[in-house]
Formats: sequence, structure tokens, C-alpha cells
Amino acid sequence: MGRMMAEAGQVRLAEATEKEAGQRLDNFLLRELKGCPKSLIYRIIRKGQVRINGKRCKPDTRVSPGDKIRIPPLRLPSREQPAKPGAQLVSLLQKSILHENEDFLIINKPAGLAVHGGSGVRLGLIEALRQLRPEWQGLELVHRLDRDTSGCLVVAKNSIFLREINRTIKEQSVTKIYWALVQGYWPESLKEVDAPLAKNQLESGERMVRVSADGKAAKTRFRVLEHLGRQATLVEAQLETGRTHQIRVHCQSVGHPVLGDPKYGKRNVPGVLKGIKKMCLHASRLEFHYPQDGPLHKFQAELDDDFVAILKLLRSQ
Repeated sequence: MGRMMAEAGQVRLAEATEKEAGQRLDNFLLRELKGCPKSLIYRIIRKGQVRINGKRCKPDTRVSPGDKIRIPPLRLPSREQPAKPGAQLVSLLQKSILHENEDFLIINKPAGLAVHGGSGVRLGLIEALRQLRPEWQGLELVHRLDRDTSGCLVVAKNSIFLREINRTIKEQSVTKIYWALVQGYWPESLKEVDAPLAKNQLESGERMVRVSADGKAAKTRFRVLEHLGRQATLVEAQLETGRTHQIRVHCQSVGHPVLGDPKYGKRNVPGVLKGIKKMCLHASRLEFHYPQDGPLHKFQAELDDDFVAILKLLRSQ
């Protein structure tokens, strides 16, 4: 990597290379500042201490070759070798690869596995994948799934694909379909939630998302797949926009939170729903053209055993 840096304890200036083109700024900094907690990275970006070519930026800003990224002096823990994935995780990840070619991987991400390390997570999916094979050291996340969400995840193998797919996502030309098991009887007539979303941070430091007129536009289309009595409904959700926690907050906003959601779910749930601790949200299908005028790639991720067991339980009631 081409780098221009001042001595330790001073402001550093990092130059993005061709290899890093298209990376989100937060991902760039996570690799640049090994061991730095994600919460600290977001804080220094929010306070304007990180700048790209002298301008303020956001965590999801994409870097370009030659960009000069200002990094403030930070007290970081000593660099350690990344945690190595155990045999069980290696086996799980290998079984979770739905598709691989020279440009990208499609993973059926297991629920409970963070997409990358930091903030108390020693080893995330991307770090584990990079250790599976020596030639995968340059893997980069194209998008994210919440830690407790399972399903289709795209991982780029090279900067050309990363730039192209980021452009496709920005143009809203990627189809993302989720399955969500929600509380209550979702009416067939409720086919769309169009409600702007805003992020805010609680005194505890926890980040929450809420419906707000001052938020960013967010739209999700819904379709009922199956009513499970009056207690729960299996719905299909298609993202028209890609905001943080969008499906979870949109479901909560209409009175049907995702079952098992620790952040936006209801604490008091009736009957058999009390025993459901798993967050029942799954990225079921993913479709995109690559190259943009090329063939349509379609991928589908099967539900995991826990999700299937919950459906079976509710169907038996």
C-alpha cells in the first residue's frame, strides 16, 4: 500500500490506492487502524477529525485512488495477530459459500456472526474468510448484515467488482429480498411502509434508529407469505432503500416487530412467542447484473435450522 504518514502521535495522512478504490471509509480505517474499536472510528469521523482531501466525510463515503485521508493521533492497543477461526467456524463458513467466481463470493451468513471484528468482537466473518485461503487476503465487504441476521452477503474479491457493484447499489439496481417472522397478524393490505429513518445515540452509547420526519427517505415493500394463527406472520420484505435497521424499524413502526429482535422487539409477548430468542430475519434472495449490461445473477439462501424449527413450532400451535 502506498502511504504517506507522519510520526506516531501526530496527524497521519494516508493515501488510498487503486486496490482500495470503492471501499467505505469506515472499512478503510478499520484496516488502517488495526485494533481500533468501531465506536471510536465512528466518533472521530462524526467529529470531523477524519477528512478526505481536506473535506468532512461520513462513514459510508467511498474512497478513490489518490484520496488523502487525514487520520488524527490515536492511542491504539498494541497490534496483535488476528484471532484465528476455529475448526468449527472454518467448516461452517466453507459450507456457507453459495457461489464463488474470480470477482466475488456469495455467503449465506450464519446468524450470530458479526460481519467484521471490533467493539468486543475478536473475529468477524470477513477476517475469518481472509484466513481460509491465502489468496483471499484482499476480500472486502460489499454491504452488511446485522450480526443476528442470516442470509445472502456479497464479498468482493477485487476493486473492479467492488466499484461496479457499489455503483449498481447506488442506482438501486440490486434486488434484496428478506424473510421476516413478525409478531401479530400482518394485514394483506399492508404492502408498503414509506417512512424516513434517522439515527440517534442513547446516553449509554447504543445506536438506535427511529422513524423521523427529519430522517432519510426509506421504503420497504411487504408481502404476506403465511399467517401463523393470530400470533405471528411470515412476511417477505423487499428493500427499495438500504438504511440501517430499515426492515426492523419499519416492522416495529406498524406494530409488528420482528420476533426475537433484542433492540426493537416487544418485551412482553404472548404464549409460545416468549421462548423465541433468535432474531427471525433472513436475507433470502439477492439479484444483480454484473457487469451492469451483463447477465443477471440470482442467489438464494436457505433458512437455517433454528428459523425452520421456529416456523415448525408455530405451525403446530
